[in-house]
Amino acid sequence: MDLSLFRFKHSLRVRWAEVDPQEVVFNGNYLTYFDVAFTEYFRDLGITYPEGLTQYGCDWYVRKSTIEFHAPARFDQLLDIYVRMARLGNTSATIQLEIVHEGNHLISGEMIYVNVDLKTQQPMRLPEALRNVFEQYEQSIN
Repeated sequence: MDLSLFRFKHSLRVRWAEVDPQEVVFNGNYLTYFDVAFTEYFRDLGITYPEGLTQYGCDWYVRKSTIEFHAPARFDQLLDIYVRMARLGNTSATIQLEIVHEGNHLISGEMIYVNVDLKTQQPMRLPEALRNVFEQYEQSIN
């Protein structure tokens, strides 16, 4: 995991309601953490969700979510969630996420989104103007 590849980081504190009887973050909450951080990533791009995508006539739907657990997060820990656009395809985007606490790598994640036409709800090519926003922000995309 090379955090130097990430331009964006969002921090959040683990709340009591997010831990399970083992006193670690319940596994399903990591997807919520990913969603919160990705929303903030969009905000940093200058795109509010969902309104920001409607100006391009599209929306993004999750196609696949992957979580790899390295170590648990615990109550009251301040987590740093790193987000980057790992790949822009023709109709999809792959988002890489890493969760770290005080230098300890806890979670790796990947979210694949499909860009869909607002009217037809069918996959559509990423609008060039939207693609440019991501490429300019990230500077280099595989």
